This record gives sequence, structure tokens and C-alpha cells, in this order.
Amino acid sequence: MNQISPLAYVHPEAKLGDNNIIGPFCYIDRDVEIGDNNVMQNSVTIHVGARIGNNNEFFPGASISTKPQDLKFRGEETTCIVGDNNSIRENVTISRGTASKGKTVVGSNNLLMENMHVGHDCVLGSGLIIGNSTKLAGEVVVDDNAILSGSVLVHQFCHIGGYVMVQGGSRSPMDIPPYIIAGRDPLKYCGLNLVGLRRRGFSNEQIDLIHNTYRLLYNTGTLKEGIEEVRKTLPMTKEVEYILNFVENSQRGIIR
Repeated sequence: MNQISPLAYVHPEAKLGDNNIIGPFCYIDRDVEIGDNNVMQNSVTIHVGARIGNNNEFFPGASISTKPQDLKFRGEETTCIVGDNNSIRENVTISRGTASKGKTVVGSNNLLMENMHVGHDCVLGSGLIIGNSTKLAGEVVVDDNAILSGSVLVHQFCHIGGYVMVQGGSRSPMDIPPYIIAGRDPLKYCGLNLVGLRRRGFSNEQIDLIHNTYRLLYNTGTLKEGIEEVRKTLPMTKEVEYILNFVENSQRGIIR
């Protein structure tokens, strides 16, 4: 049975699963689907197009599936998909999609800290930690297990690789490839995210191979020549392939 405060509003067309807690002053709009065992503390707003999984906790002031901050948006029917086991802290805003992709996606097991923003058509993976006041512009992609510290600003269309650590207060105008620490101003490659990789169970052999991949990429002539040297010199493990595919498909270029 759902526990719905008498001070909350739930649209009669909203679809709720079981055992959800909806606190006072929450607002659940039409065309919303919510799974099981979610907690919405007071003053949470769930707008049109939200598709929410199970076991999520939303803290006061969170606003999910908000109207996109995109002047090209014309009211098309789009969605905002949130997976399972997420902690979405105070005043987090997540916009729904536009005609570009049709949906904004947030995976599972993420911690989105206070006052951060997820723009329209973003695709966020799982296992992320995104710090206070970090802002992701439209159509940003963040792969699994990345950590973005506080007050990071990410340009639209950027791609952030998995297992990265991004320094607080950074501005990211380019793609950030996986497994690294990104910091300084302007944003640069600052070595591997060794602590993060070891915590995630990467072996010394895997870490050495990732290190050698970046050594060749960044120190062998052009980026194209570096990619060729990696393919010629190193074994093509899934980690190496991930790095090379990321670099080869980068639309904005990678940080150096």
C-alpha cells in the first residue's frame, strides 16, 4: 500500500506501484509512472513524462522531468527515465527530453548531490557520484562509475567516460576519456584514477595496460598515430578497446 500525505497531490492518471511514500507538498503530474518502494520526501515535484523505477529516494525540492530549458522545445511528448536505487538529493533538477532524442535517462545506483542539474536528452549511466551544484548541459553522456566533483560545468554534447574523477570547479568543453583524473584550468589529463580503479577491482596488469594506452595516445605524434601505435603494440583487451572507441568516436575532441 502506498503512503500518500493528505497534503500531497497525485494526478488521477498517474500510475503508482506499491509501497511508495509520498510526503507533504509533493506534486505528481499526469503521464507519470512510478514503480515500487520509492520515497519522496516533502516538496518533490514529478512532472509529465517521468518514468521512475524502484527503490529511489528523492529529497526535498527535487524536480524530475521538468520542461527542457531549450528554446527549440515545442511541447512534444518526451520522457525522463530514472532507474533503480538512486539517491536524488535536495533541489536536483532533471529535464525531460526534446525532439532530439526524445528522452533523458538516468541509470541506477547513482548519487546525485544537492542542487545539481541534468539537462535535456542527457544519458547518465549507473554507479555515478555527481557532486553539489554540478551542471550538465543538454545531451551530455556520462558512462558508468564516473565521479564528478562539486561545481563542475559540462558543455552540451560532451561525453564523459567511465571510472573518471573530475576535479571540483572544472569546466569541461571537450570529451573526457575513461579511467583518468581530469583537472586544472583549462581541463587536462592528470593521470589515471588509480584509487578509483583499485577500489573497483582492477588488477595491476589491467592498470598497467590502461596506463600504456594513454602513454602511447598522448606521446606518439598525432592522436591518429597514437591510436595506430596502440593497436600495433598492445593487446586489445576490453579496456583498451573502450578507450580507443571512445577517442575515435569523440565529436568534440578529447582533453589532452
